[in-house]
Amino acid sequence: MSSDQNHGGEPGPGDDGVREGEDLAALLERLLAKAPGKTQKDLATEAGISYPTLNAWMNRTRGTSRVDPEKLRAMVDVFRRWGVRTAPREFFAAVGRPVPGPSQDEREAKLLRLYRQLPEARQRALVQDAEAMLQVSRTI
Repeated sequence: MSSDQNHGGEPGPGDDGVREGEDLAALLERLLAKAPGKTQKDLATEAGISYPTLNAWMNRTRGTSRVDPEKLRAMVDVFRRWGVRTAPREFFAAVGRPVPGPSQDEREAKLLRLYRQLPEARQRALVQDAEAMLQVSRTI
């Protein structure tokens, strides 16, 4: 679970916050400057983004309006692991979109991806747990 769920994408104390008019390239450049010794290549690798794609965003040769929300969240997580304070809303604002919560389709797709990675016995256990949760939620 990512920590942005704990604070709704709001930066913590001392964060610079969203800078008006800052695009993704400017945001990434600013945040990379706060991560000494880290490079675009490090960010791409750790966030699961191809380096050519990230480099095209940085050079503004590829549009960013359709960047997968999970890629934006992945970059937030990487910067946070590096000790750089940032928030999902900075990334979503930089690509011109409001910060969404995971959509129903995104949640279902994520659950299915996780389910498919489990061994069969764990898949069965997960289904049993889900059925139990459903029964409990019906009594509440």
